[in-house]
Amino acid sequence: QVQLVESGGGLVQPGGSLRLSCAASGSILRINFMGWYRQAPGKQRELVATITSGEITNYADSVKERFIISRDNAKNTVYLQMNSLKPEDTAVYFCNAEVTRVFFPRPAQYWGQGTQVTVSS
Repeated sequence: QVQLVESGGGLVQPGGSLRLSCAASGSILRINFMGWYRQAPGKQRELVATITSGEITNYADSVKERFIISRDNAKNTVYLQMNSLKPEDTAVYFCNAEVTRVFFPRPAQYWGQGTQVTVSS
């Protein structure tokens, strides 16, 4: 099995910064895509940012120029640096990874349990 564990959420004032981390563990042969999604109350889960194993990144328009996604392949960890936070960034943030497991040639999607980010004064 594969586990994704997020950390770094919390309460921050508008204009502030937070850094989320997500560490993957288990019977991992290779991690392809890693990314962050978020879900605000009453809304659907939406893409925030993704990063490939070759560090090609993709961002939602709403977070471009404010958020930075990065990964440490040696640690199987993905990060999300969030700057200039706005109240509308308030949501539960979920880590996602496409993982090829040992002895299982077909990759599968895995999700973390989510971490709450609240932007409020």
